[in-house]
Amino acid sequence: MTVPEASVAVELERLRGTVATNFAEVKGSLAVLVEQSQRTKEDVDRLRADTEKDIGALRTEVEALKRNRWPLPAIGALTGMAGAATGVVALFIR
Repeated sequence: MTVPEASVAVELERLRGTVATNFAEVKGSLAVLVEQSQRTKEDVDRLRADTEKDIGALRTEVEALKRNRWPLPAIGALTGMAGAATGVVALFIR
C-alpha cells in the first residue's frame, strides 16, 4: 500500500468507528425512548382504570341522589290545589 492509500484506509477505519459509536448512541437513545413510552402507556392505562372506577362510583351516587330527591312537580301541584281549595273555602264562607 502506498502512503495515500494507507491514510485513506486509516481515515475510513476512523470513520467506521465514529459511525458505529453514533449508531450505538442512537440505539441506546431509542431503547430509552421505547422504555419511557411503555411506562407512559402503563401509566395512562392505570389512570384510565382509576378514572373509570371513580366515574362508576359517582354514577352510583348520582343515581342514589336521584332516587331520594323530592318530587317537586307533585309538591307544586298539591300546593296549587291546596291554595285553590283555600280560595274556594274563603269564597263560600263570606
